[in-house]
Amino acid sequence: MPVRTFLRLAVGCATAMAVATPTALVSTAQAAPRAAADPAVITDWNAIAVRTIFAEGQQPPPVAQLYLGFVSTAVYDAVAAIDGRYVPYAKQPRPRPHASSQAAAATAAYKVLSHYFPASQQALSSDYAASLAKIREGVGKTHGIRAGKAAAATLVRLRTGDGRGADVTLDVTPAPGVWRPAPPAFAPMLAPWLGFVRPLLLKSPSQIPLAGPDALNSTAYTRDFNEVKAVGVASGGSRTPAQTETARFWNDNLPRQFQTAFRDQAARRHLDIADSARMFALLNTTTADAAIACWRGKYDHAYWRPSTAIQLADTDSNPATAPDPAWSPLVANPPYPDYPSGHACLTGATTAGLSHLFGARNIDLTVDSAVTGTTRHYATADALNQETKNARIWLGIHFRKATTDGNQLGRAVSRWALRHYFRPAGR
Repeated sequence: MPVRTFLRLAVGCATAMAVATPTALVSTAQAAPRAAADPAVITDWNAIAVRTIFAEGQQPPPVAQLYLGFVSTAVYDAVAAIDGRYVPYAKQPRPRPHASSQAAAATAAYKVLSHYFPASQQALSSDYAASLAKIREGVGKTHGIRAGKAAAATLVRLRTGDGRGADVTLDVTPAPGVWRPAPPAFAPMLAPWLGFVRPLLLKSPSQIPLAGPDALNSTAYTRDFNEVKAVGVASGGSRTPAQTETARFWNDNLPRQFQTAFRDQAARRHLDIADSARMFALLNTTTADAAIACWRGKYDHAYWRPSTAIQLADTDSNPATAPDPAWSPLVANPPYPDYPSGHACLTGATTAGLSHLFGARNIDLTVDSAVTGTTRHYATADALNQETKNARIWLGIHFRKATTDGNQLGRAVSRWALRHYFRPAGR
């Protein structure tokens, strides 16, 4: 089946939700005639968003994923309102005839990024001028710009007061099984407010339940403890050179890695502007919500990292876990609790979205790593899920339970969201 046809048929029907988790009602029975649109505008502005959010905005990966979701949503809404094949995320004005979806996409991205990252205004203005210069002058361009402005304004309005940057701290008493800041920085939890932000798609950050970490005296905990102790240690353990290379490959900025891979997907699959905009929105919003749900789990469970657990194993009341006060992981611990794994949450949502679009055995994803300077290809969702889960253990920064449950959480978030959003029009 051709990719475009597959994408149009991929999502089932569901009832629209209220403004708290916005959907749209744009009549598509008489869709406006479409101006010719270059789909490269979607990937171009995704690359600009990555530069703006990461390099210029200096946002950490989990927070950056939220802003990638914002940009992708506005772009999708602008294009969907004009193209008419998919239901927009939020209600949009009826497009004028012959509106340019290319101008709409560029404008929506530009306006959202300018709003949230005003320090990048000069560079964004230059990017926007270059983007508009590629579009033929006329009423189509004018109407497309209006549609893009409307989509961006709607997104910004819906995200006002969503809890970003709220004064939330993780205050816990040190005890066996409880997270504590780890060396070398001994930093407090990064962005604890993220777990309390209003999701883009889910009803609440805690909508998808988590099983929680294993009890310290359980057989499962003992197994995971001994595994990471052996293969996650900085040196002298049983980790193989191949495992070390894989761990290092994935010790990169994961959202940045995936955005590059998505742009490659759009180009190699020859997605048109509507299908490309939908792919980015579908993947980036579900992954943003997976990050929110994950951070809420980290906050609620506040579970210790392997390095803390191994160094203080004489306090866990488990005779099968031997302490090693000198143990350290292959890489420094990130500043937030172990459970669930954020990397696994984001990967689970990504593989679920790609499986929805292209099939679990045909995700055909090529990923690069700035850490190792290499690329890897993944034909199936399972291959990507399994390798990334293992990598976090080989780095020494997660118990296996954190990666397994995190990956399941990300997939569950995506599956729920895709029953309610990004549907073909009229279905």
